[in-house]
Amino acid sequence: METKLLGATILLCLVGVLHAFAIEEKGDVFKRMACPAFLMFDNAAYLADMTFELPCNCKPEEVSSVIWYFQKNVGSHETTVLTDFAGTVLVDSGHIHTGSNVLKRFSIRMFSLIVFRAQVTDSGHYLCGTKKGDFFYGYDVDVQPTEHITVAFVDRGQHIQDDYTGKLFSLFTTFWDWTRCDRCGVRGEQRRIGLCYIQSAQLHPRYRASVPNVTSCGSRAVPANIQRPGRLRRPEVAIRSCLTPCLKEEVPEEGVQAISNVISKLGEKPWLPHVPTQFHKQPIGSGLIIACPGARPEHAVAWDKDSIRLYRSRYLVGVNKSMRVFIDHGNHLHIQRVRVSDRGTYFCWREGEMVAGFRLSVVYQHQRRRTLDDPETFYAVKTIGMSYAVISIIFIIIHVCRCCWRVFRCPART
Repeated sequence: METKLLGATILLCLVGVLHAFAIEEKGDVFKRMACPAFLMFDNAAYLADMTFELPCNCKPEEVSSVIWYFQKNVGSHETTVLTDFAGTVLVDSGHIHTGSNVLKRFSIRMFSLIVFRAQVTDSGHYLCGTKKGDFFYGYDVDVQPTEHITVAFVDRGQHIQDDYTGKLFSLFTTFWDWTRCDRCGVRGEQRRIGLCYIQSAQLHPRYRASVPNVTSCGSRAVPANIQRPGRLRRPEVAIRSCLTPCLKEEVPEEGVQAISNVISKLGEKPWLPHVPTQFHKQPIGSGLIIACPGARPEHAVAWDKDSIRLYRSRYLVGVNKSMRVFIDHGNHLHIQRVRVSDRGTYFCWREGEMVAGFRLSVVYQHQRRRTLDDPETFYAVKTIGMSYAVISIIFIIIHVCRCCWRVFRCPART
């Protein structure tokens, strides 16, 4: 017994030493990497609605907190400070909404800047420095739009965009790795995101990239004379079918399993998946957007309605212009002009595993008395007032024209 206690004590001591060593190694990152004498910008490209992290790769040892700054263009007088001046900003990403200002969509953790649900307007320069204005490290971030993204369904024989080669530059698409199969046990889909890149010998030397003379199409390193062709090339996404088995769950002990089976079968609906389900009531005729819990745009996400698979080959945004129910490139499920037939349970898959359910009930909106503070009342009054003003102006113009015509006609008769 004493031997076992001695062994456990030695093991705990070793774990403590390794943990302290790991913390020391984390702190030595800044010691090993010296800050450049001349501020450079590392290029980084993302797709809109993605969440990205920018680490402050170097800083002096005496600096205990960093301040992050945002500039649209280098040397611009308009600089946004992204910090609480303590370098410890933390936010709940669950309350981040698409389209909100970048000041409401960032977080600072361990000297790194995290921007949630990036928008195209977030493209620019991000600088890591101090409150005094000393800069240590910089990024050139290019957030590419998803509005007119090019989609290629591999199963239908569709192909990606061809590369373009000119005299001064070349345009091509750099693809990320294929995502995991978004479902398991049934037919699923895989997605591959591609971003626009440009190769040219005329790129600004102050901007660094992983490959020489290559940067993203929206980078500030691209000269003004070749920026327009790069903006015309769209990012891409390729989609293909896949089939993968589900992982086997760990089976508990025989006695525990028998008791849990009895408890779980009481009031259970065996035809429904065993996932957390949220209940929601939505007024008929309104719009609804459903997000998968814990999912990001770069994750493999799929949606089902009851037993119906909502495949991207049919429900991806842009496949049909008259779509009322669709999935956007940020993995959100949109239901426009909700109908009674939309009620049911919507299930969300994340990284090949069903993780959540969303029970939707459609209700008729009760009539209520309108007040002058309602936006609908204000809009109606404004529209009626403008219509009355336009009609009055037209009426006055007609009568003025008739009077003028009579005045000029009477002398002619005499």
